[in-house]
Amino acid sequence: MITVTRFDGSNLIVNADLIEFIEAIPDTILTMTTGRKIVVKETPAAVMRSIIAYKQEIAQGPQVTEEG
Repeated sequence: MITVTRFDGSNLIVNADLIEFIEAIPDTILTMTTGRKIVVKETPAAVMRSIIAYKQEIAQGPQVTEEG
């Protein structure tokens, strides 16, 4: 899941796995696999960075910490 910002300033948490297209015409529009379109403040590059960070976090698996 990634957090994006709508133009009214509210945050929206989006399932990154459901993003099909990212367009900039000129606003950034996320098109979901469901057909829903979401207009966000972030640039396409910023959305991509968020998706990459999310995928890297998932690939690392759970982090084990030693308590004591």
